[in-house]
Amino acid sequence: MSLPFDVVFGIDWSGSKATRLPGLRVAVCTPGDAPPVLLSGPRADGLWRRMDVLGMLVDRIEAGERVLAGFDFAFAYAFEDMGAYFPGLPDAPSDIRALWAYVERLSRDAPDLYGGAVYAAGSPVAEHYLTPAGRGNRYTHRRRATETACAAVTSPHPVFKCVGAANVGTGSLAGMRFLHRLKTALDDRVTVWPFDGIVPKPAMVCEIFPRLAVKQACLDPTRWRESGVVDAVLCHHGSMAYTGDEPLDTEDKADAVMAAAALRARAAMNAVWQAPSKQPAAAREGWIFGVT
Repeated sequence: MSLPFDVVFGIDWSGSKATRLPGLRVAVCTPGDAPPVLLSGPRADGLWRRMDVLGMLVDRIEAGERVLAGFDFAFAYAFEDMGAYFPGLPDAPSDIRALWAYVERLSRDAPDLYGGAVYAAGSPVAEHYLTPAGRGNRYTHRRRATETACAAVTSPHPVFKCVGAANVGTGSLAGMRFLHRLKTALDDRVTVWPFDGIVPKPAMVCEIFPRLAVKQACLDPTRWRESGVVDAVLCHHGSMAYTGDEPLDTEDKADAVMAAAALRARAAMNAVWQAPSKQPAAAREGWIFGVT
């Protein structure tokens, strides 16, 4: 299938509480095989804040640009394994929009979409998380259906883990606030895949996993610094070698560029779009784009 988008973004996300976010990187590419480039943000040193990314996407979509944006955070929690996002919570959110709204409500006083209030002491769901304060008594290594499927190639880290290395939990909480704000701003003008549908639409966002793009190229993600590794991943995903002015001197930059190329390639594959249709859990848990 042809690529029905004007631009494709690979966004290496950050859930950090800091005001300066060098780990948040945005790469963009267009249809064809030209390599992705890193997009400078509006902050000092070309950095982005999360609200900057939200504003940029809203502006582009409102201007009529056909956008596909992939974000490196979990769009949801596991649900099917226990029949709930937060087992034991009275009046717990039971669908994806309710989950995003719940995270937003608990975190609304925190700037730039930070989500740490969700697992802070006193939160009604703090016991579900592994945090700097300790292991909640309901914390367990839960897996979404898409993470189980992805494990055939490479395993994502636990989404309820909000501490230490491979801390994906804080990024996902900030991401859920982002998705809540994005849908509030644009409603049906943006499609969050696969919750709003699995057929390509003019403006879409999806969950990505940069490590998967590297493993699909049969390479080691920890070797991104080595000469030729990033270009080999780009080549595997149908892209020319990287030629951007910005050096790929951090893993976040490299991940964004590789993710953008992989997303562009996978977006031309009908089987990738249709993958969630095989798994009913995707309606509440979402799906990682590229897992088939």
